[in-house]
Amino acid sequence: MLQYSTISFLKLLNINNNRPWFETNRSSYENAKEDFLQLVQSLITGIGKFDADIAQLAVKNCVFRQYRDVRFAKDKRPYKNNMGAYFNAGGKKINTAGYYLHIEPGKSFVAGGLYEPEASMLAKVRQEIDYNLADWTKILNATAFKKKFPGGLSKENMISRPPKGYDADNPALEYLKHKSFTVTTPLSDDMLFQPSLKPLLLGSFKTLKPFLDFLNHSIT
Repeated sequence: MLQYSTISFLKLLNINNNRPWFETNRSSYENAKEDFLQLVQSLITGIGKFDADIAQLAVKNCVFRQYRDVRFAKDKRPYKNNMGAYFNAGGKKINTAGYYLHIEPGKSFVAGGLYEPEASMLAKVRQEIDYNLADWTKILNATAFKKKFPGGLSKENMISRPPKGYDADNPALEYLKHKSFTVTTPLSDDMLFQPSLKPLLLGSFKTLKPFLDFLNHSIT
């Protein structure tokens, strides 16, 4: 579970996203950060019990920086209004399929998958789905998977026509049009403060493992 003060800090940061306010409230940020890091460490330990690739990860290799890179952005706000962590083999800088946690007041969610892989990786995933469509659909249609992620595969980042090399009548076409392969489910603010938060997250992540295994097998 997280502390109420952590969410309160993020709410205030959203209203006061500027350096003077942040520096004045740095102690509140440090407390919120430590609270989140403790949760991340406990999740690394928990995920590691069913996914050995995660067990040896360091917290710093999973957690994203609070500071935004605004060099080429129109939005010049210096800080992110959320806290996020990505758990995958090799750490957040390696583009392999993994588990994701996003904490933001009113917009928190748990997710997993492979987001916008480079062209060569995308081609491999599409090929794997084409060759092993039955295995892929079995994962997506599993009762536990559909219960945890009822929205199914995100339809964000899809192309309108069949990708090069695939026919319009390909039975896997609805999946081959994807450029990202992710699933998401929301977390209410109230869930974040409950002792059941960690078991809830670990249950969602464990359900994701066959999905991630399929994706990672295709790109390795």
